[in-house]
Amino acid sequence: MVQVGQPGVVVPQLLGQCLIAEGVITKEQLERGLREAGAAGELLGQTLVRLGWATANQILFALARQAGIDIVDLENTPIDDELVRGFPESFLRGQRIIPLRRDGYTLTAATSDLANLTGVDELRRLSNLFVTLVAAREDQIFQQLDRVFGRKIETPIIVPLADKITTGEIGRSIPPEAEADQRPAVTVVDDLLRKAVLEGASDVHIEPTETSLATRFRFDGLLRPGPTLPRALYSSVLTRIKILADLNIAENRLPQDGRILHQVDGRRLDLRVSMFPTIHGEAIAIRVLDKSRSFGLESLGMSAEELAAFRRCITRPHGLFLVTGPTGSGKTTTLYSALHEINSVEKNIVTLEDPVEYELPGVRQTQVNIRAGLTFAAGLRALLRQDPDVMLVGEVRDAETVEIAIRAAMTGHLVFSTLHTNDAIGAIPRLLDMGVPAYLLSSSLIGVLAQRLVRIICPQCKVRVPLAQSGLERLGDAAARVTATFSGTGCTSCRGSGYKGRCGVFELFVPELVREAGFDAEQLKRTAIEKRAMVPMLDQALAKVNAGVTTVDEVVRAVFSEAT
Repeated sequence: MVQVGQPGVVVPQLLGQCLIAEGVITKEQLERGLREAGAAGELLGQTLVRLGWATANQILFALARQAGIDIVDLENTPIDDELVRGFPESFLRGQRIIPLRRDGYTLTAATSDLANLTGVDELRRLSNLFVTLVAAREDQIFQQLDRVFGRKIETPIIVPLADKITTGEIGRSIPPEAEADQRPAVTVVDDLLRKAVLEGASDVHIEPTETSLATRFRFDGLLRPGPTLPRALYSSVLTRIKILADLNIAENRLPQDGRILHQVDGRRLDLRVSMFPTIHGEAIAIRVLDKSRSFGLESLGMSAEELAAFRRCITRPHGLFLVTGPTGSGKTTTLYSALHEINSVEKNIVTLEDPVEYELPGVRQTQVNIRAGLTFAAGLRALLRQDPDVMLVGEVRDAETVEIAIRAAMTGHLVFSTLHTNDAIGAIPRLLDMGVPAYLLSSSLIGVLAQRLVRIICPQCKVRVPLAQSGLERLGDAAARVTATFSGTGCTSCRGSGYKGRCGVFELFVPELVREAGFDAEQLKRTAIEKRAMVPMLDQALAKVNAGVTTVDEVVRAVFSEAT
């Protein structure tokens, strides 16, 4: 089996030399093709086909010869029809593969995509046999599948999807009667995922309607419309994603969750897939997690003063530190950055998460499993027997988990966790309501960090905006603290949104500086502000407005509504 690499490395060069030797392309075409492949993020073969210098079959056969794989003519090759019918037709069409024969524990199959490792792995899993590949033309594979499954489907003319994905015209040339034909599915799904990764989307939504297949991408926390696909593609796209995520392709009545390990331009991605039945079919949500992502405190967006105070908290030998905020406010990123900061070979750091979003080198990470009985409380109790120095508990959801976390913090462990409250001070009454005695809370809680995420003004199109035109009146009395406002006019770099990227806005509360204030939330907040034990989140957000980092609109959307 051949394994095709990324553009610009060894395999494309060998492919090019093979094509030159066969007289398919010239040396000058190879050099230009390599440059364009690197610029477009394509494999060399894709670029040569796009430029019209080689056909897909010429690329396939060159790769096969390069890897020492046999090339077969399916019109003159015996095929075990009963063997073929033992596999889902949608799977074989989606993966462009057809089983030919079985010899003992070995299954020989023909494919037109030698780089499709996922399809080969799935074929091996379905058959429980060793798989040997041979190369065959794609049109012959589909002709044989049509024959075996008794279909007569005309081959649709498909405009290259990579060119149409940016214009929202994916697959519009595919006739509705081709719904059962799986050929477009592989390219459609790959192009959607590639678009999401290269443009920096955090989530992809694929939503069936009565007449179409809508897509949306989440950029910087907000959903934006993507290409609209023909409804005829729904079943093939759904099957393709289910196969990749190792989900039950026959189940469409119940929600399903899966995972896809994917790679785009050398970036290793962990895609979390969720299927949810709706009246028009199963809606698909895909969370894009970059496994190569790095974490660092400097990238969070804290002020120098806040960062120094935060570092003092997370380097304490023991105690409970909480991060609060709504879902999607960056709590996990902050906690991972804290663990990365204090991680060392001398410390045993363990986590209990739901789910584990990123893998941290040197950290032992565990995912809760409610069905198996591994709850946060049960897992935390077990972790205490693992001789930990630092523990991260994904969330303190109930009184039992809180009690164990508090006692762990008092017995020499540094414990990180999250809590859902609107501000940092709000964690105090919330913990008291959950049954934590005031004396334990006073002696164990070392800090609370509340946070939100605001979008950053695109540096390529940032302009200064007169104060009178920036909507300051929406900030009420706080508007007097704004001295300068900026916005993005929209450009190609930010996809016309005026924003590019996000940063955190924080509110760090250090309880030990105001022990005498008691536990009344209002009194505690006043005292904390007076003694600089906390700088309100709104003040931090307005400082970012004055510095040209974000806009008044973002502060109103993410911070001001909860600060008033």
